[in-house]
Amino acid sequence: MNYHIFSEWLSLLVKTRSSQAVKRLLDLQPDTALVVRGEREIEVGIEEVRVGDLVRVRPGGRVPVDGRVMAGHSAVDESFVTGEPMPVEKTEGDAVIGGSINGLGTVLIRVTAVGAETFLQQVVRHVEDARALKPGILHLVDRILRVYAPAVLILSPLSFIWWTAGMWWLTGQPDLERAVFAALSVLVMGYPCAVGIAAPLSIVRGAGEAADQGILMRTGEAFQALRLVRYMVLDKTGTLTVGRPVLKEIVALRNADELVALAAAVEGSSEHPLGRAMLDAALDRGYRVPAVEDFEAVAGRGVSARVDGRRVLVGRAAYLQENGIDVSTLRQRIGELEAAGQTVVVIGREREFLGAVSFGDDLREDAVAAVAAMKAAGVVPVLVTGDNEGAARRAALAAGIEEVHAGVLPGEKAEIVRRLQQQGRVAMVGDGINDAPALMQADVGIAMGTGTDIAIESADVVIVGNRLRAVVTAREISRWSYRKTKQNVVLAFLFNGLGIPAAATGLVYPVWAIAAMAASVTSIFVNALWGRPSLFFDAVLSVGHTSAVPTAAESSHS
Repeated sequence: MNYHIFSEWLSLLVKTRSSQAVKRLLDLQPDTALVVRGEREIEVGIEEVRVGDLVRVRPGGRVPVDGRVMAGHSAVDESFVTGEPMPVEKTEGDAVIGGSINGLGTVLIRVTAVGAETFLQQVVRHVEDARALKPGILHLVDRILRVYAPAVLILSPLSFIWWTAGMWWLTGQPDLERAVFAALSVLVMGYPCAVGIAAPLSIVRGAGEAADQGILMRTGEAFQALRLVRYMVLDKTGTLTVGRPVLKEIVALRNADELVALAAAVEGSSEHPLGRAMLDAALDRGYRVPAVEDFEAVAGRGVSARVDGRRVLVGRAAYLQENGIDVSTLRQRIGELEAAGQTVVVIGREREFLGAVSFGDDLREDAVAAVAAMKAAGVVPVLVTGDNEGAARRAALAAGIEEVHAGVLPGEKAEIVRRLQQQGRVAMVGDGINDAPALMQADVGIAMGTGTDIAIESADVVIVGNRLRAVVTAREISRWSYRKTKQNVVLAFLFNGLGIPAAATGLVYPVWAIAAMAASVTSIFVNALWGRPSLFFDAVLSVGHTSAVPTAAESSHS
């Protein structure tokens, strides 16, 4: 019994360590926040901050809570969430995540989430939920134990009866000492401690390994299903690609530097994603972006503003033509760029046509390697996107994907997943609201960490670091975890299967039965932690030093 308590304590330590990599994120959250109340700025403990409070974040400081920028402008380092090394520009209306590092600007944010509802706390809760849900092999072990435990309890008194009444009937002399030894040894040897921890320990270890790689296994079923996946369905924008436009080509009729600077000045006042991409391109090249006046936007057409007293127009070719600017000199080149899947923006000043710029969405840096790794593992990558056929084919060709479905609506994505499921297990990787139905339909839904809330909530696995290669890593961890689970279950039943008959002979002293049980549990711990002994020692050292994470139940009562 003492060894059982000790083994359960060890199991608890390993479970604690399994989420250490994610719980370290909580240390990124500052202990205090600078709350603006009236005309005063008051520094308060983070636990005193409430939804709706205004919080000031100064240059170089960490954002203390999740919120939305109400005033100010800055670049924020969100690499711990997105994996992208470049800071993200934040202006009024943009969301910020607690724990990210503010750049050189001062921003005023309105708090949108506190406590258990913040991003960091939700990440930890996902790991806790993954441990709470059991995959199929654990259900199998539970069913076996429902038969196994009563069988041991029946075998123990039967052993006692045999060596007393049975021997008295055969020899006329009951062997009481042997009967007691047999009954006790069967109970000790049959104690299901090793069986009970065999599967959970491997899954817990797998969850820890996954968390270290920035992968959150939100459901235990993911451990079992992901290893069997035959098809990997990939969304395009934001999953296979970076998900944000970048300047690809400049076609200037006069001065290219002036063209980019003027376009950035006008587009920089717009909230359109292309406007931000244009401004980023100009700043990256070190261009001076002039000030603008009298900014005007025409929805779906373009924008205009006065720069140095002259009106500059940026937008679709039709928009410039409507304002008396002839763009025919570049019509063929514009058509070629659009045929290549790029978005083209033309620029004019007063009645003069200055040129055009094109934007595209680049593949993720690891996309080609990730697709190659999928193929090497026997998994068929399939691209399913709502984008047009041309853009989808080009992205698929660059990444090395043969099967492509383009122009697909959200419901049709789920239907494609259903069709593929008739041929084998399917995993869906996405990041947007339009991916949610397919994520729910797939055997395993995988969401990129920067995806929408709906996509993340619909998924079984979340890639926090936003690396596509982590999808393959998750499958490898699933295979490893399941293999270790089977090994541990076999070890547990091997000990019990050999030990119980031996104990029933009455030749095994109870003390040796205790030693055998201890050896079986130890062998399972060693097998589960093999190659990663630090998992245990880090867990021991972390006791008493981890941040408390309230459960959903606790949060509901607070």
